[in-house]
Amino acid sequence: GKIELAFVIPLLILAALLGDNVNYFVGKFFSNFIKSKEKIFFLKRSHIEQTEAFYEKHGGQAVIMARFVPIIRTVAPFVAGAGSMAYTKYIIFCVIGAVLWVAGITTIGYFLGSNEWVKHNFEKVVLGIVAVSVLPMIIGVLKAKFGAKA
Repeated sequence: GKIELAFVIPLLILAALLGDNVNYFVGKFFSNFIKSKEKIFFLKRSHIEQTEAFYEKHGGQAVIMARFVPIIRTVAPFVAGAGSMAYTKYIIFCVIGAVLWVAGITTIGYFLGSNEWVKHNFEKVVLGIVAVSVLPMIIGVLKAKFGAKA
């Protein structure tokens, strides 16, 4: 049968919020431990400090922006919890980001799914989506590497 968007979108928003909130509170719980170490697994103290600086510069909008960037989407709520972002500020932007992300991506996918060109070129579409979603990270790395010297 056909799945209704009116059912799927709220369910996915709830899932996104639950995941991010668990991530936030795990970060909050381990905050002092994380900050006392130089590196834990893949997470360096410098990464947390850079993300905190990003949050300070962009405010709560950073929580929304992070939602649209792979890898950062996963780490951002943890860092917000481990860092100094207050939960009341975090949750407002977390909800806005979840609604924009889920409703936007799901709706685009729903309408593109019925497009004949997309059906026949699905691999190209997926590769294009991956390229566009990784682009902000590539730009950030290039700015960090070459921007500092200029």
